[in-house]
Amino acid sequence: MIQFRLLLSGLLLTSAMTMSGQGARNIRINEVLTNNTASIVDEYGNREAWIELENTSFTTYNIRGMYFTTDPSVLDPKMSVPERIKRMSVIPNGDPRTQIGGRQHLVFFGNSHPAQGKLHLSLAIPMSEPVWIGFYNGNAVELIDSVTVPALAADQSYARHGNQWSVKSAENVTPGIENFIKTDETKDAKLKREDPHGFGITLLAMGIVFFCLAVLFVFFWLFGLLMRHLDTAKKVVNAQPIKPITKTVEVTHDIAHATGNILQDGLKTKGIDKEVYIAVISMALKQYQDDVHDVESGIITIKTRQTGWSDEYSQMTHFHDPLQPQMPQGPKIPTTPELK
Repeated sequence: MIQFRLLLSGLLLTSAMTMSGQGARNIRINEVLTNNTASIVDEYGNREAWIELENTSFTTYNIRGMYFTTDPSVLDPKMSVPERIKRMSVIPNGDPRTQIGGRQHLVFFGNSHPAQGKLHLSLAIPMSEPVWIGFYNGNAVELIDSVTVPALAADQSYARHGNQWSVKSAENVTPGIENFIKTDETKDAKLKREDPHGFGITLLAMGIVFFCLAVLFVFFWLFGLLMRHLDTAKKVVNAQPIKPITKTVEVTHDIAHATGNILQDGLKTKGIDKEVYIAVISMALKQYQDDVHDVESGIITIKTRQTGWSDEYSQMTHFHDPLQPQMPQGPKIPTTPELK
């Protein structure tokens, strides 16, 4: 397991270094001016020799920690890294301008001191002599780009055009911008010059298409997720078990209302609204004023009514034998009075 982790860490480190190296190789030396008498000035108004870097890619790359040198002895492969670093001038951290954007340029001043600014280097650049300039990666071992600048007259520069270098006159020097700019150049001609094989425009078009597809995918995925949640919510609302919950909510509301009345009006009202008391008292007063109440006479009326209890006796005595002695008749049963 430990060996697998070590192997994975090594692969990741190698991949990171490879990607970093590929990004660094997009940075190259673009223009050099060694004898500055009428060209650009630094923050202090001084005119110093300068070196211009260009990011040839379309992505941003940070060049902090990389090195410039004018000492050809660093080309010795047997030289140790610490010894090589002593002969170089490092690009310091802490300046956002070291983040060179795609197709952008950055100018560094030589024959200066880093205390004067992050873009000032203690790089020795002779004025009227040929000089070799090397640009190294942050490991101080990998040579990214180099150029041998010939002896230049005052305010002349040595500039790259594609893979070719040439001397530019003072009026054509272009620090911080692209070399050999033509004011009458059309956009199509500029695009052909900057991207002769069409790789850049192809990557840009494909990037836009895939970005739009990704945005559409995210939009429809979120829309579908929302619709599924709405459908689930509708099913829950229409389900039968929601009725007891609704009833519970209603009862809870009534209890809360009564409790609020108790807390507001005191325990004497027992949770009954004042409006109920007022309505009952008003109704009683209205009935009293209208003389509406029960009237009782206090008289009970009793009426008699035949019940038919003596009919059977009458029938029995109707067919008696006259020769037989008659049975004495019993007392007559009184009728039941009817209360009314």
